[in-house]
Amino acid sequence: MPRTAPASANAPRTDATIEDRILDAALVQFEQVGVKKTTIEDIARKADVDRVTVYRRIGSRDDVVRAVTGREIQRLLAELREIPSRHATFEDIVTATFATVIMRWRSHALVERMVTLEPERLLPQLTTEGGTFFVISVHATADILRDVVHEKNFRELPDLVARVEVACRVVHSLILQPAGTIYLDSDEALADFAREYILPILTR
Repeated sequence: MPRTAPASANAPRTDATIEDRILDAALVQFEQVGVKKTTIEDIARKADVDRVTVYRRIGSRDDVVRAVTGREIQRLLAELREIPSRHATFEDIVTATFATVIMRWRSHALVERMVTLEPERLLPQLTTEGGTFFVISVHATADILRDVVHEKNFRELPDLVARVEVACRVVHSLILQPAGTIYLDSDEALADFAREYILPILTR
């Protein structure tokens, strides 16, 4: 298997660069063959480092999985922070945020593979071992909405963190169990659901 070339032959291999390369390589490897069939050696080879570097910088394979998951969540949160600049009303911001979260997780190559082939490995990341990521997501989302309220002079939302956590728990359940009696398979359906059920949680 060919090795991934560094971004620049003259670029210094800083800690951040090495860790990013390892996580990039791991994400591709997990998407291609799954976690179960991936070894530290596979990740090291694709990242163009030795296996000791992977252990030293990130840790075991389970640590790599957690690091990859955490980074993907941070990437999604970064995308959510850009949404308010594209919408004028609080309703539109909430519906767009809700739809983006659901659609990104549904279409994520790694999530799709693990849901299909390795649910026993993914589910703990989203449930019993996912408390830290969930709390981070709640506070980050609350921060985004708090900034929106202040910057756009919307009405202040009391108990914002608690309201966001309730909304996040609804989103979390939809990710864990997408099947149900409510049709949510289009952007329009997701927006309608957000207006009917998510928006009142945040505003009433």
